Amino acid sequence: VANEGGKHWTVNEIRALIHIWSDKNIQQQLEGTVRNKRIFEQVAARLQKFGIDRDWKQCRTKYKNLKHEYKSVRSAQDSGSTSKSMKFFHELDAILGHSTIEQASKSDNDESERPPEWTEAKPEKDSIG
Repeated sequence: VANEGGKHWTVNEIRALIHIWSDKNIQQQLEGTVRNKRIFEQVAARLQKFGIDRDWKQCRTKYKNLKHEYKSVRSAQDSGSTSKSMKFFHELDAILGHSTIEQASKSDNDESERPPEWTEAKPEKDSIG
C-alpha cells in the first residue's frame, strides 16, 4: 500500500483545511498556479497550528480530491441530477462556486428561458399603424 495518501482525513482535519483554503490570500495564490508546493507548505504549517500533522503533499492531494469531487457534484446538479452529493459541498461552493453562482442568478432572470407569453411585447412592433 502506497503511503501517498497516509491515514484518512478526519472531519475536523477537512474543516481546518477548508478554513485555510477559504482564506482569500490562499485562494489568490492557488489560482492559476501549477507549481504550488510552497503554497501547500504554508497550508500544512497552518494546519500544524491546529494540531494537525499533514505534509504539503497530503494537503495538495486532499485539496485536489475535494475540488474534483465538488466539480463532479456541481456538474451533476447543473444537469438536473440530485442523486450526487458530498459532505462540505456548501463550504466548497462558497470558495469555488462564486463564478457559477453569479451565472446561475443571471440565468434566473434570462428571458430566453421563459415561455414567450411571459415576455413583454416590443413597442416598436405594436406602434406601426
